[in-house]
Order: sequence, then structure tokens, then C-alpha cells
Amino acid sequence: MTLLWFITGAALVVALVAWGQARRTAKRLEQLSQMYWELKYQHGELRVQLQRRTGATPPPDEVPAQPAPARDTFIPLASLKR
Repeated sequence: MTLLWFITGAALVVALVAWGQARRTAKRLEQLSQMYWELKYQHGELRVQLQRRTGATPPPDEVPAQPAPARDTFIPLASLKR
């Protein structure tokens, strides 16, 4: 009977240690995620500043495309089913 209590106590200690490790890992993941988004924002800001100072134009994939003109046309459902 004493052996069972010893095993139960050891399992409880291991579970508490694992829970603490999981909390620390989650906190670190949150910090890293926040640092990533801050760095991404700062990179964009620096890129814009550099483009303004050098007078360079952004690459073609970053130039906002003109939206397509809206068309109010009728499309029959029969043509969509094919």
C-alpha cells in the first residue's frame, strides 16, 4: 500500500513539473510571437523610409492594383452548373 502512495506522489510531482514547463513554454511562445510581429512591422516601416529617401518605387507586386470596374451583368444559373 505504501508503494502505491509513493507512485501516486511521484506522478503528482512529475505532473506539476510538466505543467510548470508547459506554462513557461507558452509564455515564451507568446513573447516570440509578439517579437515577430513587432519586427515585421519595423521592417515594413524601414522599407518605406528607405524608399522615400532613395526615391525608389516599390516592386510591382507591392504596387496596389487598380480594382476592376464593377459590372452588373446577369449570369444565368444554368451556365454556372456546367
